[in-house]
Amino acid sequence: MCRPCARRGGAHITGRANGAARANLENTRRRAEAVTRTRPSIERTYLVLQFGNTLAGALIWGINTLFLLDAGLDNTEAFAANAFFAAGMVIFEVPTGVVADTWGRRASYLMGTATLAASTFLYWVLWTTRAPFSTWAFVSLLLGLGFTFFSGAVEAWLVDALDAGGRRASLDRVLGRGQIVTGIAMLVGSLAGGAIAQLTTLGIPFLIRTGILIVMFFVALVLMHDIGFEPHATKGLAPALRSVVRGSIEQGLKNRPVRWVMLGAPFSAGAGFYVFYAAQPYLLALHGGEQTYLVAGLAAALVAGAQIAGGWAAPKVRSLFAKRTTVLLASSLLGSCSMVLLGLTSSLVVAILAIMLWGIVYAAERPVRQAYLNDLIPSSQRATILSFDSLMGNAGGVVAQPALGRVADLHGYAASFLVAGFTAVLATPFLVASRREHARADVTRDVDTGS
Repeated sequence: MCRPCARRGGAHITGRANGAARANLENTRRRAEAVTRTRPSIERTYLVLQFGNTLAGALIWGINTLFLLDAGLDNTEAFAANAFFAAGMVIFEVPTGVVADTWGRRASYLMGTATLAASTFLYWVLWTTRAPFSTWAFVSLLLGLGFTFFSGAVEAWLVDALDAGGRRASLDRVLGRGQIVTGIAMLVGSLAGGAIAQLTTLGIPFLIRTGILIVMFFVALVLMHDIGFEPHATKGLAPALRSVVRGSIEQGLKNRPVRWVMLGAPFSAGAGFYVFYAAQPYLLALHGGEQTYLVAGLAAALVAGAQIAGGWAAPKVRSLFAKRTTVLLASSLLGSCSMVLLGLTSSLVVAILAIMLWGIVYAAERPVRQAYLNDLIPSSQRATILSFDSLMGNAGGVVAQPALGRVADLHGYAASFLVAGFTAVLATPFLVASRREHARADVTRDVDTGS
């Protein structure tokens, strides 16, 4: 080829390359604009999913312990069943996180809804047949599996979609709204669950929960689409597991600010799980009257109301402090104190106030904590790392719930709440360690347009 021809050919190839690059840039710009335009839809979908999931769960949260005791289990066995649920979350957290980081967040959510609906129905079957503890343990593991498909996936879906168009709304604020919606659903569900159980039987709320989960499966099928995230093409789950877990260790446990927060989770979450479920029979005991399931549902309803207040307060609380870890430390100490107060009182009114304080503190802290973690981890491992964080908390529940249930059998609920309070405060040194890393995410403040 002569030089002029070569130059013309090279120019032609270069022109095609530049044209392809411009086309890719234009496509990227259009996708970003599309995401920006659909931001309200993204947030609405997130809130709908949060509401539906929580409403389904809350129907039985207020009566779960009474349901297990009514099935013939004692305190130790009932909280051991809860521990197997937590163990299921520990066992399956990382594998299901890999599903969300490889096959997609939507696929993970759909699998979780189907699994949870089936295992909830099996719980009802066990109750009707007064099955032995071993079967409760197995189905509790399946319930844990269902929840692990959710943990991290929905939150990762939201953050990826918001980031795809350039995040404008404060993540603390959006997650706070999610907390409010969660609180409303929990309030409605827990009171409705108690009322339905009072009017019918303890098993009917479980059947209704199964139905709601089936509805949410189809809602997600229509509304939930992965935005800002491309599923990884892999040769199988095992290679994906190795690849994503390797990256998660690098960005999770080897990421010092993240590691310290995760290591504190077993103490705070383990104690929190126990207090939430033990509050149901404890309020009934303080009430001193006949078995009224509405009173038991009140425990979950109080936490729900506190979640609404805490979710509303989260961005305002965040604005008062320069660092997110300040909020986390204050919440850890106040939450522990509320557990101790719950164990020291014999007054129903004071116990209700203690539960409300604990719920508000937890609800105001959670959006700040999750925003802190999300700003410390990359998208490619986000769902897996968030799942691993959940795993750490559930690992604490595996140990704490049967242990504290045994304390309740031997010395009463009040003593178990005191032990729970001293257990929860052990998370504080790890939060101090995370603060000392001086991570940029500790002082990050997203631009908030009020959307």
